[in-house]
Amino acid sequence: MDIERIIDELHLYEKKVLKALEKLEPPISPEDIVKSEKMDIKAVMSALGSLESKGLVSVHKSVDKILKPTHASKKYAIKGLPERQILQLLSKEGPLEISEIMKKSSLDKTENKVAIGWLMRKKWAKIEDNTIKITSEGEKSLERLGSDEILLQELAEKGQIKLSSLSDKLKKAFKLLNQRKGLLKVKKVKEHEIHLTDKGKTILERGLEIREEATQLTHDDLKTGRWKKLYYRGYDIHAEYPIIFPGKMHPLKRIIEEIRDIFLKMGFTEARGPIIESAFWNFDCLFQPQDHAAREMQDTFYVKNPPETKLPDKSLVEKVRMVHEDGGSTGSEGWQYKWDVEIAKKSVLRTHTTCVSARFLLENKPPLKMFSIGRVFRRETITYKHLPEFHQVEGIVAAENVTFKNLLGILREFYTRLGFKVRFRPAYFPYTYLSTECEIYLPEKETWIELGGAGMFRPEVLEPLQVETPVAAFGLGIERLAMIRLGIEDIRMLYQSNLGWLRSLPVCP
Repeated sequence: MDIERIIDELHLYEKKVLKALEKLEPPISPEDIVKSEKMDIKAVMSALGSLESKGLVSVHKSVDKILKPTHASKKYAIKGLPERQILQLLSKEGPLEISEIMKKSSLDKTENKVAIGWLMRKKWAKIEDNTIKITSEGEKSLERLGSDEILLQELAEKGQIKLSSLSDKLKKAFKLLNQRKGLLKVKKVKEHEIHLTDKGKTILERGLEIREEATQLTHDDLKTGRWKKLYYRGYDIHAEYPIIFPGKMHPLKRIIEEIRDIFLKMGFTEARGPIIESAFWNFDCLFQPQDHAAREMQDTFYVKNPPETKLPDKSLVEKVRMVHEDGGSTGSEGWQYKWDVEIAKKSVLRTHTTCVSARFLLENKPPLKMFSIGRVFRRETITYKHLPEFHQVEGIVAAENVTFKNLLGILREFYTRLGFKVRFRPAYFPYTYLSTECEIYLPEKETWIELGGAGMFRPEVLEPLQVETPVAAFGLGIERLAMIRLGIEDIRMLYQSNLGWLRSLPVCP
């Protein structure tokens, strides 16, 4: 940058700070400049930041500690640390049992315990048959103070000491004292040491004129004609500008909206359902047996209030019972067990959104295309890839001529619109047959990853709902898809509100 232009664009406060640096002897701190120029500390720090960005000064930042004595340390500086007082007692009385020390010492019970501990640690004494005796090291220490005791005395005399000003020996003493509660007050302080750069020295050699500057015209300046005498400071068009973080949609919400938009454009209708469901809709209606592992307390959240939910029409409940027990009129053998309506009444946090599909089939006649997006809950241990609460998108297509091939085509179209290459492999689910799992290809990892399940609803699901047409169904996890799209390895990132990460994401995908 041109030197003359820099001088022209310098603020009055920047010029004052440069002048102060020219006349002060190093090391120079912001506080020195405040005293020299009678400026506010905030104005000085602001000017230093601007000067540093222009390369005119360098600011060395460091962190120091201020040590101050407490009431206890002042007392011990006079009387001696607890272990010193016990050492002197042993020197006077000879070896003593611990109980005798407790009686004869002027220290309280806690201080006596601390003293005995530090006597052992400093090797000033030893315990033999419950009797404490002075060691040779203790005898020597009677004649001289330890470094920790010296530091305590200095603190009591001076009131406060900078850690950086201590000798290596006393710094070790500080570490020793700092392990003991209530002896030191330690406060961290930031320090700045300012130096002129060669560029800054060049500016000063050219000369700086300290005078009042105007940055804007006022109505009064124009009216009185004072504007003719004003000196106008130049503007630095290359000056740093604040980084602005515009408001934007959360990335997980954005992906949910993208999925919603795809299905709406494919002609699907969106449906919603309750988060608290009956076991009937969540499990029984989907032909999941009542002894299935997924119904166990370690896998499903059961709700205490309300503990039970109202079941639908009795005829539907009866048909579901028959399907479970002997297959009803579907030609299936069912699960061959005694179905319990009380188990079906239990309240659960829904483990999937398929229950929304079941309700929709009961209330709407085919042909239809429906999808739902919502939160689901499972008793998962929180890890980098599992959460007890996550999102799922569920969908069904019901019509006279719908086939498994149609289902694969719908899913292929959906993943293609999301920008993924997809393949399918056979799978098993309790309420669909044929069944498949969808896998998408990750070019950067050269691998396939499973992202959801799909299949044709079994007759045991459809018959109680009085649905006579084939129904293709699918359910896909959204968080795993979001992790792939956002390039993150830990699912918790989606919920931790990490502002640095969120701000770094683009406004648009």
